[in-house]
Amino acid sequence: MEILRTIADIQAYAKARKQEGKTIGLVPTMGALHEGHLTLMRAARAKCDIVIASVFVNPVQFGPNEDFDAYPRRFEADCQKLETVPVDAVFHPEPSEMYPEGFCTYVNVEGDITHKLCGAQRPGHFRGVATVVTKLMNLARADEAFFGQKDAQQVVVIRRFVADLNLNVHINMVPIVREESGLARSSRNQYLSAEEKDAALILSRSLRKAVTAYESGETDVATLKQIVIASLNTEPLARIDYVELYDFPGLNEVPRVTQASLLAIAVKIGKTRLIDNVILGKEAGEA
Repeated sequence: MEILRTIADIQAYAKARKQEGKTIGLVPTMGALHEGHLTLMRAARAKCDIVIASVFVNPVQFGPNEDFDAYPRRFEADCQKLETVPVDAVFHPEPSEMYPEGFCTYVNVEGDITHKLCGAQRPGHFRGVATVVTKLMNLARADEAFFGQKDAQQVVVIRRFVADLNLNVHINMVPIVREESGLARSSRNQYLSAEEKDAALILSRSLRKAVTAYESGETDVATLKQIVIASLNTEPLARIDYVELYDFPGLNEVPRVTQASLLAIAVKIGKTRLIDNVILGKEAGEA
């Protein structure tokens, strides 16, 4: 596995692979890798000749009161995990490499899809995501890029700017990977104490109650949301950030679930903000 640390490194590596006629799959990450990330990389491995992972904690997608400085950075441990996939190359630049002095160009996706869910709670977040993902896809000369359903809004936003800017990259969404308990795997889970991790199980349990109701014939959006809210409120350590249900992938408000729809939640357990979701009406892998 090659470790690429500069813009010149990744450009030369990608150029050489393209000259060999290889297809390139990109998996952007911020590190602190877990089984969810590795599942994305295995999906890339199955579909592409070459897999490039990035490990880069992107400063421009963090707000002033968010956890950029505290975000876990464990590059050596990450590399050990990447080699098990195996990944062909990992891009691990310094922030100054990606955003040198004088940098002033950003990709900003406007419209309703960035003003709800996490976009409403984290102003500027998706500008940072769209900018770094555009740079990474260009640098890697990616044919395919892989993202997790846990960040479903992010997938919608990325697909939007890829289409709008006519980028020749196919965006793959890979279903959520969960622990045996049902907790969605996340780098932020390691912030949780043992008590908080037990409390965090309320997220997947609450979503499952709504899925059960939907499968039993309930399609009213307000009712399905209330089922989730009532369940979340039974956990004293849980503080609801949002519970929303939109059609998918449009993220439009709907009164009833009549097509694929995203039921998404954000909940703080202690100081840790966790997100989770389910897609009703369609298998996630079909989205």
